[in-house]
Amino acid sequence: MTKVLRIINRFNLGGPTYNAGYLTKHLSSNFETRLIGGPNEESETDSLFILESIGVEGEIIEEMRRSIHPLNDWRAFLKLRKIIKEYRPDIVHTHASKAGTLGRLAALCTGVKVIVHTYHGHVFHSYFSPIKTFIFKTIERFLAKRSSAIIVISELQKMELCHQFKIVQEKKAHVIPLGFDLSRFSTPNPDLRTAFRAEYSIRQDEILVVIVGRMAPIKNHAMFIRVASHTLQHIGNKLRFMIVGDGETRAEIEELAITNNMTISTPEKLNPQAQIIFTSWILDVERVYSGADISVLTSLNEGTPVSLIESIASGVPVISTEVGGIADFVTDGIHGYLTKVNDDLLFAAKLLELANNQQLRSKLAANGQEKILKIFDYRRLVTDVEKLYTKLLSE
Repeated sequence: MTKVLRIINRFNLGGPTYNAGYLTKHLSSNFETRLIGGPNEESETDSLFILESIGVEGEIIEEMRRSIHPLNDWRAFLKLRKIIKEYRPDIVHTHASKAGTLGRLAALCTGVKVIVHTYHGHVFHSYFSPIKTFIFKTIERFLAKRSSAIIVISELQKMELCHQFKIVQEKKAHVIPLGFDLSRFSTPNPDLRTAFRAEYSIRQDEILVVIVGRMAPIKNHAMFIRVASHTLQHIGNKLRFMIVGDGETRAEIEELAITNNMTISTPEKLNPQAQIIFTSWILDVERVYSGADISVLTSLNEGTPVSLIESIASGVPVISTEVGGIADFVTDGIHGYLTKVNDDLLFAAKLLELANNQQLRSKLAANGQEKILKIFDYRRLVTDVEKLYTKLLSE
């Protein structure tokens, strides 16, 4: 029996929890997996319900937090090292930055044979100051040299990490896309659409544009507000906007919408006629996509965003900034539309084009859905990772 210790940053809503959960649950009987991670932040919702839904238990290390805190980080490292000594895994597989740093250092200190790290995104631009970014790059290069393998989730991410930022040698980088169970998104449900739109007082003839995800600076919701303001000036009686999620920038984004003369609805103060609806978190997010007509993303930096994958799997066309690995599964003009970061006018023009053309929305949605369901299946993810594990162990 091969023992795998899987460590993720924190149990917050997002792609890493889904993928760590599926890998923990569905690897073959030759593998035994233990899953640990840090807690979600106060501004986030936890993702333990995802693990519970597939029959996986996650262990929480309270000190492993998102922010840098030397004392907490040291305590988390000591706990990880203790767990590794007691569990004696053959493989330590870390997911995302904080887990990747602390987990790989603990594995190196305890002589683990195989050390694997998955980059779900990276922090090498748009997150920190140049000095901090340089420090993180230096740390990641040191750890990459001492890792058995690095998993990247797209060809574009591989190019960035191997050539643009020179974090890892190409021979160590393995492209393994994310994997999900998309069955709950890919089956149309007209009743669910009717019920969701009725819940938020959205008429059937209105075009609902949604953005789904945590509200943080990197997600660039300010661009979403600017684009919404621009398009409302053209077809204001036809469009409604919805922000699904919560986080540290929510108050700022609400204020920005009001400053731009838009009416808003929040969970604390409902307004059935609002142009922009803030819903906070909705866990059964398939309801959102069933009611949406267009899904957008305005991020400054991404890995492979779950919200776009789920949108397209649901048959909802997308418009996104061209960041991270998005262009690996969204070809501009075929599966959706891509723009440069903060190109408000082009983004708004593409949004207006989609809003005014139902046939085009249907065409892009069909093209995207066919591609997504082939690429991002969790069974393919499990097979790919198991093959890599077997190869590394044999070496």
